Amino acid sequence: MRIGVLMGGRSLERDISLRSGRRVCNALLELGYNVLELDVDESLVPTLKRERPDLVYIALHGKFGEDGTVQELLEILDIPYTGPGVFASTMGFNKALSKEIFMHEGIATPPFFVLSEATFQEMGAVHALPAAAEKLGFPLVVKPAAQGSALGVNFASSIEVLPLAVQSALHYDERVLLEKYVSGTEVAASILGNQELQALPLVETVPRSEFFDFDARYTPGLTEYYCPARLDEQTTAAAVDAALRTHRALGCLNVSRVDIIIDGEGVPQVLELNISPGMTETSLLPMAAEAAGLDFKGLVHRLVNLALEKSS
Repeated sequence: MRIGVLMGGRSLERDISLRSGRRVCNALLELGYNVLELDVDESLVPTLKRERPDLVYIALHGKFGEDGTVQELLEILDIPYTGPGVFASTMGFNKALSKEIFMHEGIATPPFFVLSEATFQEMGAVHALPAAAEKLGFPLVVKPAAQGSALGVNFASSIEVLPLAVQSALHYDERVLLEKYVSGTEVAASILGNQELQALPLVETVPRSEFFDFDARYTPGLTEYYCPARLDEQTTAAAVDAALRTHRALGCLNVSRVDIIIDGEGVPQVLELNISPGMTETSLLPMAAEAAGLDFKGLVHRLVNLALEKSS
């Protein structure tokens, strides 16, 4: 079987994608697959039409790789691929839309408001920031509505710094999310499967800095990880249930990683869902799989089989 691995591309997460993709390629080669490495550019579609791989492994992160764009292309070309489909990718990558779905489905998520760049330019939305802050309370998490790996995320502790935090987030996307900061234990819940779902052990992340930002995610030594997470049985079960409900609510197939904060009352609050989790040495999905007895090569093999199962 010939598997094309999509990696790199031109998103802000290119370097992380290359790390994920090369690691996946090595695992596929060890498993005996014929591997076609594809650093995504304008030649992607002609190359796929010419080479016709039996399956595409999506190791792209960020825009165009996780937002339904490349998934739609692969649907047009009738090439099976790993990860959730177009709808789940589109909804999951857009934090504003996915949080609306969470609320509709009764899944706890921190309170938030969404403002677009146009409202600041054409409606004077900067003057609404004090009211938004009063409703949500400080500190606030300010993040692009559609971006990954904590890129563009800022924390505002007062009204004086809030406009600058918003401006910074708008450099990454035309919509910005103002979210109430919830203090607690942050965990990642990885889900595998199509009809029958398997929740892998929760990974607890404890950054040495104040927040689990981009550097903390991908720089070895900047974050401590505990897998399984240091939670009691009841809280663990509640977090897993929230992750499974989130996975189903967005119509995910194959794999997802749900980021959750356990608040002071022990309630799991869903922050976001990732449809193309990282596969680097510090990534949370491989860490959770290993705790479940599935090494990296076994995880890649499982994701390939789930993609083939989905396509059939």
